[in-house]
Amino acid sequence: MKAATAYIRTEALTHNLQKIRSRAPDSKILAVVKANGYGHGLEHVAKSLPDVDGFGVARIEEALTLRAGGVVKPVLLLEGFYAPSDLPVLVTNNIHTVVHSIEQLEALEQAELDSTVVVWLKIDTGMHRLGVRPEQYTDFVERLHACDNVAKPLRYMSHFGCADELASEVTPRQIDAFMSLTDGCRGERSLAASAGILEWPDSHLEWIRPGIIMYGVSPFAETGRGADSYGLKPVMTLTSSLIAVRDVKQGESVGYGGIWTSERDTKVGVIAIGYGDGYPRTAPNGTPVLVNGRVVPMAGRVSMDMLTVDLGPDSTDKVGDEAILWGEGLPAEVVAGHIGTIAYELVTKLTSRVSMSYL
Repeated sequence: MKAATAYIRTEALTHNLQKIRSRAPDSKILAVVKANGYGHGLEHVAKSLPDVDGFGVARIEEALTLRAGGVVKPVLLLEGFYAPSDLPVLVTNNIHTVVHSIEQLEALEQAELDSTVVVWLKIDTGMHRLGVRPEQYTDFVERLHACDNVAKPLRYMSHFGCADELASEVTPRQIDAFMSLTDGCRGERSLAASAGILEWPDSHLEWIRPGIIMYGVSPFAETGRGADSYGLKPVMTLTSSLIAVRDVKQGESVGYGGIWTSERDTKVGVIAIGYGDGYPRTAPNGTPVLVNGRVVPMAGRVSMDMLTVDLGPDSTDKVGDEAILWGEGLPAEVVAGHIGTIAYELVTKLTSRVSMSYL
């Protein structure tokens, strides 16, 4: 009998990458492995993707972990460097960086480095989170071209704010703005992340940046387009075991606060997983769990180490049986929809107490 275990199927990861490549066959692939490979294990994921052209991370510590693990392909800091003191580290470890602010530009201009840094200029085309505004673009390009610390040619990127909303007019405007600004540039460009790869082919350009779809999760779950509709397979299956099966009488309440009261005589299963493992405490009654091939509803509040489900009065489930919290047979998007969050949050918030098993 095992407690919380996340099974990571590298075959599914390879399968998903093939599907992604078929969507954008002429684009290079920057596999996004930030946040510990979206909770799947940074080094294991990277080493399972030998055919990608580079990796995207958020923090310099993630990039250094990849280098220490033997990854030699390009690694891009998607948020850029945080301090001028990071620049020699980038040079030593051949780490690419996004530049999105005047502070980063000035740090590059003032640094004394032993070699050049590969720079991706991030342009704010409408999301208004990071990036240089269109009216700043020409000045930044000229200064970066004049900077001896910057490798030439430059590369260019932007990020969609509403690509998962297919009826939105924002994404076409962002594509037009990016294409207009970078028209005639000599460097490679990147615009499409997961949603762009699946539904906005005009954004595929020289590089694509698959993130959540690489792990078999759809960014369009709220529209009813699950991962299976794109031929993607879940890479992570989060499981645990029944550690108790208890008789509960009609009118009896279960768990902290007694927020669930049984409407019948039934059997309740206690599963060894809770918010101490990263399963959301906010999951309400009725959140689905898969036990012995059937969906059963959560019954009662998630506690630190356990949660409870209504197995039904006629259940034959027994102690030691496996429960699937999400993954094969129960998409993370479906669970997230019941909880009121997104599958990105589910897979990235698992704690170190969850055992990782790579298949």
